Amino acid sequence: MIFFKKRNIQLNDFFPEGFVDIHSHLLPGIDDGAKDLDHSIELIKKMASYGIKNIITTPHVLGDVYPNTSKIITSKLEEVQTELKNRGMKDIKLRAAAEYMMDEQFVELLKKKDLLTLKDNYILVEMSYFSPPLNLYDILFEIQLQGYKPILAHPERYITYHKNYKEYQKLKASGCLFQLNLLALSGYYGEAVKRVTKLLLEDNFYDLVGTDSHHKRHLENLKGIGSKKIQKQIKEIVRNNIELFS
Repeated sequence: MIFFKKRNIQLNDFFPEGFVDIHSHLLPGIDDGAKDLDHSIELIKKMASYGIKNIITTPHVLGDVYPNTSKIITSKLEEVQTELKNRGMKDIKLRAAAEYMMDEQFVELLKKKDLLTLKDNYILVEMSYFSPPLNLYDILFEIQLQGYKPILAHPERYITYHKNYKEYQKLKASGCLFQLNLLALSGYYGEAVKRVTKLLLEDNFYDLVGTDSHHKRHLENLKGIGSKKIQKQIKEIVRNNIELFS
């Protein structure tokens, strides 16, 4: 019997030049990501070692849990940008948007148009993994009515839809772009999430990718996606990141 070795590749060969990561939590001390400035720099260095040097980081905006404002996020971004410059890390391009929980507070921000976009009118949104808002489709409609394009973060992780796959079709039909968490391809979030990820890929539902990096463990486990097979699977989706957000 002949056994074939898995064709592993290094991540700095996996990500093409110009790749833009559109989902991470790298600003210090404002959500469940980087704890302080040194931690921010450590994570950014690790990402750079993988060839990811163009980053739009996206801290949570989540009610009273992470009550981040545009001003807070912008201030923290400037703090990290200054530190990168001081450390001579001039090849890193760091921008900031936000990952917005679609709740009542978000609806108020939407009305005021007080949102940090990834670029132009693209906004990153999320919801509870277990219980989507009852008025979800009203919110998605209002987002687009206000001139924004919703990108739904990590749809594969919404457990509530795993046994109701038709909801994914409905979300796509409602105008949502889908952002794949790359770690889902490695099984990091469990086999159920990996299975749904495979289905969504087969149906060509994904539009964009992101690392959703919070800490060193995420970045270490990201090595698990380093194969020619996965690289080929998501080649076109990765290209969308570059074309839309460079």
